[in-house]
Amino acid sequence: MAAEAAALDATPLERPAPREIALDEETRALVVPDAADLPASPPSAVEANFARYFIADFMNPGHDQYVYRHPNGLCVVGLAPAHVAFKEEGGITTVDFNVGKSDRSEMKVTGKRKRNAQHLQENSALCKVCVNDKSFVVRCCVKGSLLEINDRLIKQPDLLNTAADREGYIAIFQPKPADWLKIKDKFLSYEDYRKLRGVC
Repeated sequence: MAAEAAALDATPLERPAPREIALDEETRALVVPDAADLPASPPSAVEANFARYFIADFMNPGHDQYVYRHPNGLCVVGLAPAHVAFKEEGGITTVDFNVGKSDRSEMKVTGKRKRNAQHLQENSALCKVCVNDKSFVVRCCVKGSLLEINDRLIKQPDLLNTAADREGYIAIFQPKPADWLKIKDKFLSYEDYRKLRGVC
């Protein structure tokens, strides 16, 4: 009995304080960012996942295009916001992938080795976009294997008018790393293109 009473009178064990984790300022800024530094809206999937490049007046005045490059090396090609076709009244009404010798929409790439992929040059025609009675040739912009064309544009050409930088992309290419390095310097950064054209 005396032992039990002594145990009750003893001071309770103190819990150890939680270990303080020492964070350097850089880590703290990532983990606990200052609300004032956060953007008004989160970055889009394109902004977060792609390096954005632009080419102005490619082979013809006003023929501006973009090349969005993913870290895996794939490039998404499409019409830049200041492309001359967007300035025409009525917007783009038709997209035609039949460009002379071959119809790009009939291409079917298969397997890991990307069998049947067409190997194209920067200046190869990719498709034609039509506005009223005018048509504009869209070029590849990159030398590489054409893996996919956006066949939704055949039935829904309006995607170019409403979401040219997302669902309205034209095609996906796989350039060789060496070929990419050769052409990369021809492109403008997003900031430089925005300063040049005042859009985006």
